Amino acid sequence: MKLCFYQRLSLATISIFLLITSSFLWWSNAMQERTQHQAEQQLHLNLAQHLVDDNPLLKEGVFDYQALGNLFHTLMVMGPNFEFYYLDIEGHILTFNAQPGKVKTRQVALPPIERLLQHPDQLPIYGSNPKDPKKDKIFSVAPVYKAQQKQGYLYVILGGEQYDTIIKKLTHDQNFAQFTLLGVTTLVLFLVLMVCLFAWLTKPMKKLTLAMDSVRAADYDLSRSGYSPMQWDRNSIDEVQKLGCAFNDMVAHIQGQFEALQALDSRRRSLLADLSHDLRTPLANLQGYIETLALNHQNLNPEDTERFIQISLKNARNLKHLIDQIFELAYIEAGQITLHKEPFPIVELIHDIAAKFTLNAREKNIEIAVQAAQSDAIVYADIGKLERVLTNLIENAIRHTPENGKVTLSIVSQCNGVAVSVEDNGVGIPANEIQHIFEARYQASNSEKDHHIHAGLGLAICKKLIELNDSSLSVISEKGRGTCFSFVLPTPAE
Repeated sequence: MKLCFYQRLSLATISIFLLITSSFLWWSNAMQERTQHQAEQQLHLNLAQHLVDDNPLLKEGVFDYQALGNLFHTLMVMGPNFEFYYLDIEGHILTFNAQPGKVKTRQVALPPIERLLQHPDQLPIYGSNPKDPKKDKIFSVAPVYKAQQKQGYLYVILGGEQYDTIIKKLTHDQNFAQFTLLGVTTLVLFLVLMVCLFAWLTKPMKKLTLAMDSVRAADYDLSRSGYSPMQWDRNSIDEVQKLGCAFNDMVAHIQGQFEALQALDSRRRSLLADLSHDLRTPLANLQGYIETLALNHQNLNPEDTERFIQISLKNARNLKHLIDQIFELAYIEAGQITLHKEPFPIVELIHDIAAKFTLNAREKNIEIAVQAAQSDAIVYADIGKLERVLTNLIENAIRHTPENGKVTLSIVSQCNGVAVSVEDNGVGIPANEIQHIFEARYQASNSEKDHHIHAGLGLAICKKLIELNDSSLSVISEKGRGTCFSFVLPTPAE
């Protein structure tokens, strides 16, 4: 049977309580017994000495051990709480009074005897128990002399076997009754208190569990789960409060991801619809002119035929360009593009790309200038992907720069790499549109029309290609004054 957190906590606490209670009772009984032994030994400390001083058999030395045994028997009848032994100076038992077989050892340890004689204030002191060598007993002892010469010891066990039996039975019955009453009463009160306390402590945990179950049952869709974030103390040291805050953060993060995925799906649908329209236009034009050529080629003069063919080729090239951009963006987003990074001189690549646009720039009387602080700057990147980025940026700069304008390509070495920028003095981008220009299919209001079809994918592709080369594409623009795109390329590791 599986137990919930509340049940496990209750069982663990009850177990610990019983263990602590048992340990305390054991310690209390041990201290009580020690105190009792100390009092009894203090009370009967001089018992053996009085017997030696008052008894002729012991006062003048011992020779008649049988008579001494009879004396011990008489004393035990009068005081069943005591056991009497006569020892020689080495601790051997010479005489005693007990039933045959009761005495298990004939030797009594001398160190406790000497300690009691020398330090009678350090009680209780335990000595050997001839009837049970494993259990020491409190005792009284006195040396026996004859003519100033020590003959042995009178060794008196305080609390003999009969006494122990009776005390053990009475103590057991009393302790059992006390323990039962105390245990039952305390346990009932403790259980009531703990049940209330644990119910109060685990109430937030229960609420949190119910919230988790509702969110999970709704497949983590908060709009269907009916979950409203609970109020938790973020600065609390309580683990449950921290867990509640973490759960709220997790739910908010999941909700944000859901919304981002929904927005992304909406953008993809819109992108697909827009691209379908962009593809349909050149495709319809291409189909119309080809059908015209197919149906009326015999009635067309060579000039019209050539014009229709050139228009068809232009639409075919536009269609191919759009399809290439769509596939390129799809490959990049899917992570299926392969990079071939290598060190190369960036200035040479800039000059080569700038040369490709000389004729286009000359048609609009636009100057293309290359400014390089260091002609030998080396970068570490994919030269093909970088050429694709620079080509698109320069093409956009020329398209958005009016006649007699200027496009500047700058290369500046920095501590963290080589900064490359493409700057023009054209129409610029409105401030409220800058944050959107890297989105697929977004075309700013400053877009210039030409004989090419533009799907609005160029800057989105450039941004992702630059990121693949461990950099980021940034833009600074002011409407009517121009635009500057820039990025920093890493240098080869030394």
